[in-house]
Amino acid sequence: MRQIVLDTETTGLEPSEGHRIIEIGCVELVDRKLTGNNYHQYIQPDREIDPGAVEVHGITNEFLADKPRFEDLVDDFIDYIRGAELVIHNAPFDVGFIDHELKLCGRGETVNDLCGVLDTLAMARKMHPGQKNSLDALCRRYEIDNSHRDLHGALLDAEILADVYLTMTGGQVALLLGGQSDTQGAATVTEAVRRLPPDRETLRVIRASDEETAAHEARLAAIAEACGGTPLWKKLETPEQT
Repeated sequence: MRQIVLDTETTGLEPSEGHRIIEIGCVELVDRKLTGNNYHQYIQPDREIDPGAVEVHGITNEFLADKPRFEDLVDDFIDYIRGAELVIHNAPFDVGFIDHELKLCGRGETVNDLCGVLDTLAMARKMHPGQKNSLDALCRRYEIDNSHRDLHGALLDAEILADVYLTMTGGQVALLLGGQSDTQGAATVTEAVRRLPPDRETLRVIRASDEETAAHEARLAAIAEACGGTPLWKKLETPEQT
């Protein structure tokens, strides 16, 4: 499965107000492995960047003066993303801007015509309801180092999001057997799976002593008293008669 972790930086917040994309960063995953086949491009927007946006990403009009326009790179960009699943944090924002750029180029296609889209913000809200689910918050929750992120940047944020997404959806990105190593930074299994022989010795069962059983019952009684009422495990042990 081919996935593209994508992020953009823009001149402002609303394409309906004429704001444009100024940076696209993409990280490619194939079968949950980083391939290194990334896509990164700064773009000349032909308009001023809002001061508030510059404070977020640090990109200025002077820096973009000699960069290509979206119409100059649209074919390469579409070829890169076509047929993949886009993994985006707050997907409606980025997809809305890309669709706006495609429309300005006179392209009849939208992102949903070209790709599938997975929104990691929506995913995180389902997994962690009532909690902060920004990219920075997810990095803290999953212990992903983003200390090198002073300003937002499309490629940097896509790289961080790729780590977050792989951790959110299973952590280990590949099962490697027999001491293989993963050169793309995936978790490594250092030992092969070892199956036990069918004629192996029967495992010993060590039962709790009378003293341990009494201590256990006393602890359960204390928990039941603190909670009030009949605890669930007692109801299961002695189901009500009907």
